[in-house]
Amino acid sequence: MARHPGDMCKGYRERTGQAITPRPSGPAFRAAGIIEAMTEDKTRLLKSLAIDRSASAAAHVPGGGARWLLAAVAGFVVIAALVVTVFGLPEFRGLRGAEPAVAQSPVDAAPPPPPQQTANRKDAGTLAASGYVVARRKATVAAEITGKVMEVLIEEGMTVTEGQVVARLDSVLAESDLALARSRVEAADAAIGAVTADLKDATLILSRVQTLAQKNYATDADHTKAQARVGVLTAQLRQAQSQRDSARLDAERSASVLDKYKIRAPFSGVVVDRSAQPGEMISPMSVGGFTRTGICTIVDMDSIEVEVDVNEAFIGRVVAGGKVNAVLDAYPDWSIPASVIAIVPTANREKATVRVRIRFEQKDPRILPDMAVKVTFIRDANAGALAPNATASAN
Repeated sequence: MARHPGDMCKGYRERTGQAITPRPSGPAFRAAGIIEAMTEDKTRLLKSLAIDRSASAAAHVPGGGARWLLAAVAGFVVIAALVVTVFGLPEFRGLRGAEPAVAQSPVDAAPPPPPQQTANRKDAGTLAASGYVVARRKATVAAEITGKVMEVLIEEGMTVTEGQVVARLDSVLAESDLALARSRVEAADAAIGAVTADLKDATLILSRVQTLAQKNYATDADHTKAQARVGVLTAQLRQAQSQRDSARLDAERSASVLDKYKIRAPFSGVVVDRSAQPGEMISPMSVGGFTRTGICTIVDMDSIEVEVDVNEAFIGRVVAGGKVNAVLDAYPDWSIPASVIAIVPTANREKATVRVRIRFEQKDPRILPDMAVKVTFIRDANAGALAPNATASAN
């Protein structure tokens, strides 16, 4: 059976002797009561969970408070020792020594470098560039005629001299043509001999006829006939001599053609590539198929030099005849003295560079074509070089 709220307040007043101020009833009153009750419950719960460490330690461990005090003092001592050790390290000493330099006044600070030195630093550095070793005289030896290779007399790395035979072609037909031309020369010589004999006889006859005609022992017809014979034989002699000259020229031409079947080195050098083999066809023009156009490649080692591309922004610091130090990538510890031959008077608009030719002052068989090389242009002391450590890259 439900009890009336008034009866509940009356019973509470009788038990405690305190008066209860009646509160308004309604939904708001009930909601506030619920919230207050929940708050009180949470408070009691938190209090029940709290642990009184000082009382518990004092109750269960004799001298607990003194131990906590000793532990705190020991921890403080350890922390102080760590702080002293850390701040005594060289790194922290360096930082403390650098602080006054940061905090110093502008009056004690070093003055900045003059603007003129900063502007000239670009022109004061050592100019470096990279390039390759090249040969000014390099040729692929080929035949001037079409023929079959019969013999190759060279190998890679062989040294050849100017005019040395490096290969031979099949020359059977050329030899036959030369023999035919020489036989024509001999025939022309024989014809000249025969005409010369007839002309000599005709000349004697003419002389006798003229003598008889003066004594009226020979007619005019005989004299005219003798003169005509001498003229005909003279013309035949000139014709035979012309034929002989033509035969000789033809023989010389056949001999020159036959000599072209022997392929010779155009200059002295070293063979760096052998491209033809015996039995292959070779021609001065590429006609397709298996026909080659070259026998070998020869390089004149005395014409070896260096070509580098220098950035056009620094080309003003390169002069013809200037000294250069060259270092091959294959021999990084070997510095080769060199000098500038010339500056090629044209620029590459795609790379913004200018080509520079450099000669080696010392020739060495270790320097080979197409080797990579790095060069350093040495500035003259009178040119105003200031900072040798400031290297300006040219590529």
